[in-house]
Amino acid sequence: MCIKRCFRLFLLLFLLFPPGPASGQVRIKDIADIEGVRENQLIGYGLVVGLQGTGDKLDSAVFTRESLIGMLERLGVNTRDQVNKLSTKNIAAVMVTAQLPAFARSGSRIDIAISALGDATNLTGGTLLVTPLLGADGEVYAVAQGALSTGAIAARGAASSVTRGVPTAGRISNGATVEREIKFRLDKGQALRLGLRNPDLTTARRIALAINGALGPISKALDPRTVALDLSTRDPVDVLSVIENLRVVPDNAAIVVIEEASGTIVMGANVRISTVAIAQGNLTIRVTETPVVSQPGPFSDGQTVVVPRTDIQIDDQKDRKLGILQSGVTLRELVSSLNALGVGPRDLISILQTIKTAGALQADLVVR
Repeated sequence: MCIKRCFRLFLLLFLLFPPGPASGQVRIKDIADIEGVRENQLIGYGLVVGLQGTGDKLDSAVFTRESLIGMLERLGVNTRDQVNKLSTKNIAAVMVTAQLPAFARSGSRIDIAISALGDATNLTGGTLLVTPLLGADGEVYAVAQGALSTGAIAARGAASSVTRGVPTAGRISNGATVEREIKFRLDKGQALRLGLRNPDLTTARRIALAINGALGPISKALDPRTVALDLSTRDPVDVLSVIENLRVVPDNAAIVVIEEASGTIVMGANVRISTVAIAQGNLTIRVTETPVVSQPGPFSDGQTVVVPRTDIQIDDQKDRKLGILQSGVTLRELVSSLNALGVGPRDLISILQTIKTAGALQADLVVR
């Protein structure tokens, strides 16, 4: 009776809390892309109107003035004879950019980004006029228009001003309509390839083995970035829907990335250190000036003078010890050892560079 109750309890726990995927496993769709399925960049030049005196100055922004004149002429308004009298500050020339997603169909909507091109100071409250968006081949793939939002705050007074965000850049959600499709038939692809986002030969082979184990011998790793798929006898859409949800354990190269400008250090889990001794210390000299005012006694003929007083402190960090890192230490042990030496991020950068020079850092060192 007790055995049955225990079994029922175990079954209930199993149903309520099913076992998750093995540690470190990720879906293939999260580390690889289908070659040919990608976004395309679009760009256009347009005008934003309706600004509250924060637009371009037509005297200095010649391209804005000429664009305004050309737009009015297309609408049947001739202003060529009154060019010198155009002084509106409610219009701004902008660049419009967008990403045309894969498989975007005619009539679908996409987001657009807008950036001021001239000397406009704020685009808040403006409306983008009809703007064709061109691809790299010069063809129009989308048309943008709408009221833009900057998400910025700008306030100015007589003596000071406050600006939060970037008021000269904004976005329009679903602000462009796709007019031209990029021809690509995924269901007709018989020889597709997967491209790894982080090229690695071991990861590519693991992906090929996972696919072959689930669907048969249809894949082969060609190089650290590419896995070829043979779909001549199968439906590509059905096969890819299965492949993208297969899980593998990606292998990462041993690498240390250093961002010297901000003092940021990122180490991979496979970083190893050979046996090496480390001693780190700095000489700090602090000079403090605390002048003292000396005043004469009452009813005396003396003068008030300033007497200099200098305090010099020297810190040679005698408490820093020589530390030894044994061969094959892991990332966790490396960080713990350096923290025990009282090493900060800036000093750690110098130590890692020196360890690499000594040949004891078994990883690639990337300094940016």
